[in-house]
Amino acid sequence: MKLADTLLAASPLHARNRLRFFQFGLLLLAAGAIYPLLYLRQNFETTILQSFQISSSDLGVFYSMLGVVYAVSYLPSGWLADRFPPRLLIAFSLSAVGGLGLWFATFPAYQALEIIFVGWGLAAGLTFWAALLKGVKMLAAANEQGRFFGILDGGRGLVEAVLASIALAIFAFHVEQGGEAKLALRQVIYLYSFTCLAIAVLILLFLDRGVAERASGAVRQRSLLADLRLLLGIPQIWLLAVIIFCGYQLFWATYSFSAYLQQGYGMSAVAAGFITVTKLWMRPIGGIGGGFLGDRISKEGVLGLCMLLASLSLFGLILFPGRAGIYFLLALVLLIGVLTYAIRGLYWALLDACRVPLSVTGLAIGLISVIGYLPDIFLPMINTAFAAHYPGVDGSRFYFAYIACCGLLGTAAVFYFKQLNKQGESVR
Repeated sequence: MKLADTLLAASPLHARNRLRFFQFGLLLLAAGAIYPLLYLRQNFETTILQSFQISSSDLGVFYSMLGVVYAVSYLPSGWLADRFPPRLLIAFSLSAVGGLGLWFATFPAYQALEIIFVGWGLAAGLTFWAALLKGVKMLAAANEQGRFFGILDGGRGLVEAVLASIALAIFAFHVEQGGEAKLALRQVIYLYSFTCLAIAVLILLFLDRGVAERASGAVRQRSLLADLRLLLGIPQIWLLAVIIFCGYQLFWATYSFSAYLQQGYGMSAVAAGFITVTKLWMRPIGGIGGGFLGDRISKEGVLGLCMLLASLSLFGLILFPGRAGIYFLLALVLLIGVLTYAIRGLYWALLDACRVPLSVTGLAIGLISVIGYLPDIFLPMINTAFAAHYPGVDGSRFYFAYIACCGLLGTAAVFYFKQLNKQGESVR
């Protein structure tokens, strides 16, 4: 008897809830393990540039390529999620990311890095993203959307923080023992790669016959074009895309904190890495806390407030004097971390308010993602352009200022989304 059957053999209600939470835990593990390898620059950017003998501009090109692949993958990703079981899509994605990571650990040439980043983009975008979000949405009841998506982001952040802490400890140990930073980085890459492969096995073994999988592959009544026309006619879909577009850029700013702390405040790579890894530990607090507050108070209200405060905090980081106290700087970085993680934990919870039919939920996720995650394409290039025109710390400050302004625009979009839903409820 399979695990899902065993869980359902007990009292139906409690068994079904246990099954939901068990499946949700597997999805959370997958989400927490798949992305850190792709965004290793968050904590090891300087070492990556030295080890691969590439420039900051080269790295920006790779991440722009990754963003382009994401952008063209999101819509077909939704189509796949409406037709194939999450177990197969997610397990394949984890296996591909882990396998390419082992190749990445050999420090291949520039052309090979292009292939690796394109492959990572397809694995994390085409076969993973919409399958993950649709699975979570279907596992959560209508009054649980905020907390489930909040726990998803907070929980995956906890997984990322644990892995990042282990990775930083491994890196620091090898460096302090007199080893090359390049060889220490290789051990970090191995850690993330084998973790992805191990979780892929767990997904294949245990994510079966569940709520999310039974709902996949439902009989289709409309054509793809008809489904797209239906979704494009929902105003909240467009607004949610704008909200994610702005909120995601606030999160992207945190990827540059490590380099900014080293350039602007003279910190060592290990000290800056310690602060950015500590920031990762804010993700469970921000994601889970924001999700529960959203369900209890108002998802739109909490999300709008977090976006406003995150934007203002970024302006504060820009104006923070280089010789000021390190503890205040740490507190500001951690505050931005909590706020951006709360934003990430809440914006997909608004999907339920868009009243999208379940049969096209994956397609809706893909459509929104095409617009919402466009920053993956252009933000690395904007960052590179600012760095080229304003060398040193000034380039980072202009970059943060641009993102903070986008955050203010997103705040306005959230409150308009809330007003539009109120008007719709009054009409009904």
